Amino acid sequence: MTPVILLVEDEPAIADTLAWALRSEGFEPCHVATGGEALARLAQGGIAVAVLDVGLPDLSGFELCRRIRAQDAALPVMFLTARSEEIDRVLGFEIGADDYVAKPFSPREVVARLRVMLRRSGALAAPAQAVPGLQLDEAGARILHAGHPLPLTRYEYLLLRHLLKQPGRVFSRDQLLDAVWGAGSESTDRTVDTHIKTLRAKLRAVAPELDPILTHRGMGYSLALA
Repeated sequence: MTPVILLVEDEPAIADTLAWALRSEGFEPCHVATGGEALARLAQGGIAVAVLDVGLPDLSGFELCRRIRAQDAALPVMFLTARSEEIDRVLGFEIGADDYVAKPFSPREVVARLRVMLRRSGALAAPAQAVPGLQLDEAGARILHAGHPLPLTRYEYLLLRHLLKQPGRVFSRDQLLDAVWGAGSESTDRTVDTHIKTLRAKLRAVAPELDPILTHRGMGYSLALA
């Protein structure tokens, strides 16, 4: 199920930028501009994370967070605000926020932080077996085929793990570079292609029929659905 991110932001330009970044990373943004609209949407259920601007037109993000916490102690909450002073960050955490990002911000950083929050909450739990014969063991930092660990390098493991977490989704080379090597890495598209090639070779070495990585010309790579 696609995680729904409630984005409470009254500046359309910021909301549009974040919504685009969220959609491009496989999330479903739900944008509202006021605290009242946010509470009404939360009452319907199905929200994985709430991203709150502090300066809302009807009530502050801090007050909105208090009301959310009075009803739901477990929902992950991120503040997105121009207030970067330490006292504001401390207040945000004290009333129940899980993260606090100051403006101006990188949309990629926000999405990366949301992904961490979702993993902690269990909303991005990896499928036990997304591809027949392959199993992800995150606790042991390994991927198994028919119960036996595959001989993967660090980046081969991280790359295959990323694909296994969302089978069927097409990732561009840039998205894979950011997710596996990091946004500041000097690696190139060729790095991704090379690791995909070695991964395919190792998978076929243990089972000639095992070729789950699909190439989408001009787009990127995906893992075949079970």
